[in-house]
Amino acid sequence: MSKQALTFSRNDSAKFFKTLNKRVNNYFKENNIKRTGNWKLYTKAIVMFSLLIVPVVLIFTVDLPSWVQVICMMVVGVGMAGVGMNVMHDANHGSFSSKKWVNKLMGSSIYILAGNDYNWKVQHNVLHHTYTNIQGHDEDIDAGRIIRFSKHTKWLKIHKYQRYYAFFLYGLLTVNWAITTDFKQTFVYLKRKLSYGKFPNPATQWTKLIVGKIIYYAIWVVLPLALGFTWWQVLIGFFIMHYTAGIILSVIFQLAHVMPNTDMPLPDENGNMKNTWAIHQLFTTSNFSPKSWLVEFYTGGLNRQVEHHLFAQISHIHYNRIAKIVKETAKEFSLPYNEYDTIWKAISEHYNQLKVLGRKPSLA
Repeated sequence: MSKQALTFSRNDSAKFFKTLNKRVNNYFKENNIKRTGNWKLYTKAIVMFSLLIVPVVLIFTVDLPSWVQVICMMVVGVGMAGVGMNVMHDANHGSFSSKKWVNKLMGSSIYILAGNDYNWKVQHNVLHHTYTNIQGHDEDIDAGRIIRFSKHTKWLKIHKYQRYYAFFLYGLLTVNWAITTDFKQTFVYLKRKLSYGKFPNPATQWTKLIVGKIIYYAIWVVLPLALGFTWWQVLIGFFIMHYTAGIILSVIFQLAHVMPNTDMPLPDENGNMKNTWAIHQLFTTSNFSPKSWLVEFYTGGLNRQVEHHLFAQISHIHYNRIAKIVKETAKEFSLPYNEYDTIWKAISEHYNQLKVLGRKPSLA
């Protein structure tokens, strides 16, 4: 961690977030707007669900050439990631709507994306947002033995080449969700008694998980087979869809945290961190492409991870407005505000970070 992070006092940390929170609250109060979604978000939801559903309907109802079917399944993958970032993500943070039932309904869209809401909320809302970039706690920087995302994880010889193969493996993210990850997470989270909100009845959670998977495979595998597609066509289409979504989601996630300008701090021998939660978020999180309308529209504001981590219960459609407040307040308190001008610059820097982390520690 940088010297600046080490020397920032607890009193100043508390003053920073109190000041920032007051200014952001004043923004919503003075403009008389809700912190949740509005017609812009609901329009985006329609667009993303259309990208997910329309190509599937075309494949099922129109005799399309094989190459067109491939393109359609890629678009479905784009829609899958789009629904995840714009609808499911906001809803499971409670910011899609001011109505709880709407958030619950929209948050349940994770089931048609191969996930499970209980697992996602624990991994993302609890572990990732609380212990951002802390090895052993934040599962988003744990890629097993194959990719080394943190300087605190064990180095293996294969990591020398991770900058070449990592991006190809990113596409397997949602495939793993569909097959194994959810079952492993449910077992571990229930055993550790982790939850976001009320702890679920284990039998109920396992039932929801299994029924959810049955419905998921019924939609994406059984239905196409029943409509006359061969097993290999279904398998290829399933893989293309998930691989496309996986690459998009993984890259967006990594550009926020596994970067040269973000820290990977560890607690001291007593389990305490050097900084308070809000300051920790500034040192471990990074933005990209703040001026790109298309990037911000499609990624659901996840290109503004600094704002998201500080104000996760504010809908992403407001991030571009409160970003100026966050940036100016961070500067006022001499705190970092990590940001890359373009997505391409961020991808390039992430590649370089994979290269650095792939070096043998004694040579790094």
